[in-house]
Amino acid sequence: MKIGTSQETLDAIPVFYTEKMVADSECYSPSAGKPIAVMAAWQELGIPLTVYEPLPVSTKQLEYAHEHEYVSDVLACRTSNGFGNRSAAIARSLPYTSGAMLSAAREAIANGRVAAAPCSGFHHAGFSHGGGFCTFNGLMVTAMTLINEGVVSRVGIIDFDQHWGDGTHDIIKQLGVTKQVRHYHPYMDFRGNYDAPRFLRELPSIIEQFADCDVVLYQAGADPHIDDPLGGWLTTRELQRRDYLTFRKLAELGIPVAWNLAGGYQRDARDSIRPVLEIHENTMNECARIYLGRQTGEATRAVLSSDRIRVTDQSRKDIELCG
Repeated sequence: MKIGTSQETLDAIPVFYTEKMVADSECYSPSAGKPIAVMAAWQELGIPLTVYEPLPVSTKQLEYAHEHEYVSDVLACRTSNGFGNRSAAIARSLPYTSGAMLSAAREAIANGRVAAAPCSGFHHAGFSHGGGFCTFNGLMVTAMTLINEGVVSRVGIIDFDQHWGDGTHDIIKQLGVTKQVRHYHPYMDFRGNYDAPRFLRELPSIIEQFADCDVVLYQAGADPHIDDPLGGWLTTRELQRRDYLTFRKLAELGIPVAWNLAGGYQRDARDSIRPVLEIHENTMNECARIYLGRQTGEATRAVLSSDRIRVTDQSRKDIELCG
């Protein structure tokens, strides 16, 4: 089924979140603690969201993408996680971050359109190692779980973080699943010499390469922003355009998409990650524009400000949470 007409929109964007996926990374990266701030920011947008409690991934599911010894050592805090420490809090959160991604993918497949997971810290995690603020590769855990369960035959991973997803590439190579998992990052075309106008011009044709995928996992990174200390080639408007074009083309192709957050390291004068949150707000706005058929911006925010967010578990048992 193709998506894009008013008859085929959702009533709310499904989001998979739990406070169990939040932890203090005890390092430079805000990613482990970011989900709770992102959820608060998204609530302020007034966009209708249905928030579900994600199921944590099992050890077996983690081992679909990672070496057994590495998984067991990380969870038991016997080896360093991707943040360079052995935090028990991080270890407890990890099944829920990957679980949010997997749950979102299952929901996107079920509704045929979209779901979101406000998690990050995935693509630098390889088959038997972590690094770059990434411990387990939730993208590949999700892809391999869906494939091994026979839910899908081919998964696409569109990675628009600033940095090359070397861990994703490593796992695909180690497992020999190049035909089942299609992976794209702009580095593959630009080799670090990024050209924003060309990228945005070619983006629809890039997305068309995923036309035969059963589901796409989209990393909407905030760190390509020109002011990011670890990024530097897209403006706020260009990042928003990136998201709009990505969602629009996937919707036109009728491909379900589960999207998550990725890098973002800007801070304002108050040492707040507010600049990063604004980028993630824009991604949700563009998602709502395509899949809810709503205009974005301040006018929409004013109209929808009285909406409530409903939180349910995966069995859809309603639990009311005031927005």
